[in-house]
Amino acid sequence: MTTRSASRPLRGLVRSALSTHSIRRPLEVHLRCQRQPNSTSPSTLIQNVRPFSSLSRRPASSPSNPPLTVDRGPASEEDTQTDFSVMDVLGNTPPPTTAIDACLSDGFHLDNGLKIGDGSGCLLVGGEAFAWRPWEAASTPNQRPKRGKMVNAKGQWEVDAVAWGVLDVVWPKPDLLILGLGPTTMPISPETRRYINGLGIRVDVQDTRNAAAQFNLLATERGTEAVAAALVPMGWTEPRR
Repeated sequence: MTTRSASRPLRGLVRSALSTHSIRRPLEVHLRCQRQPNSTSPSTLIQNVRPFSSLSRRPASSPSNPPLTVDRGPASEEDTQTDFSVMDVLGNTPPPTTAIDACLSDGFHLDNGLKIGDGSGCLLVGGEAFAWRPWEAASTPNQRPKRGKMVNAKGQWEVDAVAWGVLDVVWPKPDLLILGLGPTTMPISPETRRYINGLGIRVDVQDTRNAAAQFNLLATERGTEAVAAALVPMGWTEPRR
């Protein structure tokens, strides 16, 4: 009982000392800060500020001197050198006879020597080449063929369904149709895309030059039965009317 009663005053003294120290310590710091003279004025601070630049100052580098020679020394005679010509898996594969050799402003030259001119395009399906004039597809049999537009009011490439008559009758149908739209590329209308997809054929749209190069590569790799191309001449322009 005596020990417990003696510990209570001791606890009270400790608490009072802690509370007094916690109050006195911030007060001393506050008074000490007020006693310090304010010797630095705003004008002095501005004068002592050093200019800062985010750009590092580097000495001007001297211009590099070109090498005196481009000789890399004698050719290596090691048998571990890689022959990249051997890695060309299509190197010995002959291109299809309907491969495009040249894209002209008014026609095309094929690998088999066939030349399509008079401003006609070409339709390459199943290893055969056809002269293709989709801008005249809307003309009736008794009407003189006329140069129609292939770009609608929304700026989309669109032709009549009659222009795809060969794709309707050919069997088996190609898996992919590469469509070259002339010197530039543009989106095709949903109706044209829907009609081609309805035949079970996917369509890829490019300008004529890139479309011809892609057809040559894919037709060599996959065969002319799986890949077809419909190309508009490079010199095609929309009629002004």
